[in-house]
Amino acid sequence: MSHPAQPARDAVVSDEPVVFILDDDPSLRASLTDLLSSMQLQVRAFGSAQDLLQSEFPTGPSCLVLDVRLPGLSGLDLQAELARIDNAIPIIFITGHGNVPMSVRAMKAGAVDFLTKPFRDLELLDAVAAALELDRKRRADAKAMLELQETFNSLTVREREVMGFVTAGLPNKQIAYQMSLSEITVKIHRGNMMRKMHAGSLADLVRMGELLGVRGTTAPSR
Repeated sequence: MSHPAQPARDAVVSDEPVVFILDDDPSLRASLTDLLSSMQLQVRAFGSAQDLLQSEFPTGPSCLVLDVRLPGLSGLDLQAELARIDNAIPIIFITGHGNVPMSVRAMKAGAVDFLTKPFRDLELLDAVAAALELDRKRRADAKAMLELQETFNSLTVREREVMGFVTAGLPNKQIAYQMSLSEITVKIHRGNMMRKMHAGSLADLVRMGELLGVRGTTAPSR
């Protein structure tokens, strides 16, 4: 199966939540648009997966209300395609022809919810609220991780080495031995590293090291 055209990069800069609706039934699209708009949500509705993939995705929190059965690329295939291009938008599946294997497949692939038509308005609104909150947290975590990585990248080579030894639990004296440095020099590197990393304690630094994948590194014993 050929892949659809690569979608545009995220280009819509906004912190306002956006709900995408993808369903080939115009009347249902209109109904869902009215419902979600009444909750002061921005809504973008599409009738095909290709139209959605060619649209611009927001930089703020968003989610996708997605029909399983669509002309062309199906909802489940679209879910796989979005994962392939690293678009982590939370998905709420809706279907009038659901079955257990289908819902299991969707949920295993990361869907937030799977609603069978006809569903109550409150069911959808609750699912959308949960999906948007999930996306807010994902984006906040990604931003924090990017800032942490940039901070780590600002360390000198020596400071990164010291961080590795410190997170391994080595005291300054042993670190100095492993790095062939004086203990006072290690203390200076350690102090600079802790300040740059904004680490208030060893526990903070260890947590940062785990997030960054900085394992406790030690040189071979001499």
